[in-house]
Amino acid sequence: MSLKQKLDGIKQRFEGNKWAPAFNAFHTFLYTPNETTHNGAHIRAADDLKRTMNTVILALVPCLLFGIFNAGYQHYRAIAVANGENPEFSLMGSFITWDNFVLGCITVLPLVIVSYGVGLLVEFIFAVIKGHEVEEGYLVTGMLVPLIVPIDIPLWMLAVAVVFGVVIGKEVFGGTGMNILNPALTIRAFLFFAYPTWMSGDKVWVHEAVDRAGGPDAISGETILGSYAQNQEVVYSYSEMFFGFIPGSVGETSKLLIVVGAAFLIFTKIGSWRIILSTIVGALVMGLIFNGVVDAGWIGNTSKFYGLMSVPFWQHLIIGSILFGAVYMATDPVTASQTNKGKYIYGFLIGFISILIRVFNPAYPEGVFLAILLMNVFAPTIDHYVLQSNIKKRMKRLKLKTA
Repeated sequence: MSLKQKLDGIKQRFEGNKWAPAFNAFHTFLYTPNETTHNGAHIRAADDLKRTMNTVILALVPCLLFGIFNAGYQHYRAIAVANGENPEFSLMGSFITWDNFVLGCITVLPLVIVSYGVGLLVEFIFAVIKGHEVEEGYLVTGMLVPLIVPIDIPLWMLAVAVVFGVVIGKEVFGGTGMNILNPALTIRAFLFFAYPTWMSGDKVWVHEAVDRAGGPDAISGETILGSYAQNQEVVYSYSEMFFGFIPGSVGETSKLLIVVGAAFLIFTKIGSWRIILSTIVGALVMGLIFNGVVDAGWIGNTSKFYGLMSVPFWQHLIIGSILFGAVYMATDPVTASQTNKGKYIYGFLIGFISILIRVFNPAYPEGVFLAILLMNVFAPTIDHYVLQSNIKKRMKRLKLKTA
């Protein structure tokens, strides 16, 4: 008897039991259910929710693997710099190494385990209490969360934030498909406001930088945005920024892999190219406006905004998390605008506001998650006015034809 047949037999014994949703979740995670719809009209397609979630997770795996190696690389590089050395970069000699991989696994995998363990536990509890099936919505959130947090964030803080994000960000609205805020960004927002010292500054982005702070073996983890915010010289080249060999959140540094993930999501029609494109355009327009302010001489190099305002407009795309947010967060089909015209407006405002917050908030020069959460709230309003505009146009055409 195969494993599937054994699970089918056990499933029959759970029918009608309050623990049935928990067992069914485990069963459907391993195998496609052998049930079909029984009545009524239904849309049948191969791209069900589980396959959609799995596709997004596949698009995130390269960022996760890169983040594992980069966590180790940034740690050992910071130690070398602190010892007065000038380490030369080599892809196979200093980045893809066994030491980097082992250290990365030790630091990153616990974040993944806590994210999935706590998040799914909350999902199971709500499913058992409310008597509905466990939904697949957390599969993507569980992968996104460890990619958007600092490497050394205490695991108990992450666990508390995950509970908050799943309960307040999703379950109180009715579960998957009913939430108005992106759950992963809700978790990050909770961490930002509840534990700000662990979410910003120059000591949270490199492993052990916090523990070594103030000691003789202190190491720095200053990000590029942090350097610009303090009007300091940036020591990283454009190629390092694009390929991702820089400090930052676990999965957000490699723009190359994010672009690859975007192409995969667009090709599989999971991600909205309209939202991705308009978010990029919005960021570029805001960057151009700030460059114009600097070129016009309206602010001097003594201004605390000068460093980030003078960043070339296109460079905003290869620093910070604007690309990651545009590809994996803004395109969330539940919380984004649903109309095509609304997607252009929604994405443009996300990019525009992200750079606005980045420049005018030097204490935390990364406003992507705040911009997306803000636009999550306004997405239904955008769709409402887009639909009303279409209705008015059609009514106008109808009057002209019947006149």
